[in-house]
Amino acid sequence: MNCYSQFIFAITGASMGSRGSRWQSRSPKPEGRKRPETRRPKLPTLSGLAALFALCLVLTGCGKSESGGGGETAKKQTIQNQGSDTMVNLAQAWAEEYSKVAPEVKVEVGGGGSGVGIAALEKGTIDIANASRNMKPEEIEAAKRNTGKEPKEFIVGYDALAVYVHKENPLNEITLDQIAQIYAEGGTITKWTDLGVQVPGTSDQEIVRVSRQSNSGTYEFLREHVLHNKDYKLGSRDMNGSKEVVELVSSTPTAIGYSGMGYATPAVKMLKVRKTAGDPAYEPNVANTLAKTYPIARSLLVYTLGEPQGAVKKYVDWMMSDAGQKVVEATGYVPLPAEARAKP
Repeated sequence: MNCYSQFIFAITGASMGSRGSRWQSRSPKPEGRKRPETRRPKLPTLSGLAALFALCLVLTGCGKSESGGGGETAKKQTIQNQGSDTMVNLAQAWAEEYSKVAPEVKVEVGGGGSGVGIAALEKGTIDIANASRNMKPEEIEAAKRNTGKEPKEFIVGYDALAVYVHKENPLNEITLDQIAQIYAEGGTITKWTDLGVQVPGTSDQEIVRVSRQSNSGTYEFLREHVLHNKDYKLGSRDMNGSKEVVELVSSTPTAIGYSGMGYATPAVKMLKVRKTAGDPAYEPNVANTLAKTYPIARSLLVYTLGEPQGAVKKYVDWMMSDAGQKVVEATGYVPLPAEARAKP
């Protein structure tokens, strides 16, 4: 019985007791004897009711429960996890699987981009930030200034940053310089014919550039490692998430986009990438990422404030264990090599 029910029960109980007294006073009495006078009980005052309700809260233990489950006596510990949209599907899969391992812990996952997660960590409002790029020196300093703790970085997997085109696009491979010429300010590649191909079914060969918003770690990674820190050309279609990039490319025959390899679908093609025109072209896959031959592979990272403790440490250790790395592979990313995994 919850507090409210007990409170109502207490009031109605007093009221029923009053009625019971009146009913008893009306029972038949022997002739000649004076019927005893019954005194009507006083109803509780407003202050008395408040005191009774407060006592109910104390005695029954009613109050805020982190578990959110009605009737659960054991409280769940909540871990706040936010950041990279590239990693959001992985993070949600981790949280779901970990709930089977540690049902007393609830992991709440949010996306928004690496920049959003890092900004929240700087303020100390989350426990773990997911990032598809490294924290910048000024972000680390802001976290230390605001919280007194230095962020701790953990590599929890790898991703081959894939370049996507429509499945009917005849192009099969691309160089890093060609990607830069498509996306960077001042780049000279604007049409598919500039790359020596003709997209079938359309007379318009203008390349539709699909990109990410500036709070994305993927946006920052491509800008730093492929565009050499040049600004992006204006006029691209900037999407909120990795999934939206791939969806737009799949429905636009003349589009090109970039996103994590875990978002591939049958409706798109992932191009092989050459470091330079004279180098071999490599597919974005697990083997080439681990061999470090795919030119735009990157680490998947999580950050905590200082060395993690308690439930947060156990969760990070589990991410990096064999069990957690199976989830990395199942969601389409590249797991850590055996020697880099956390040991039970």
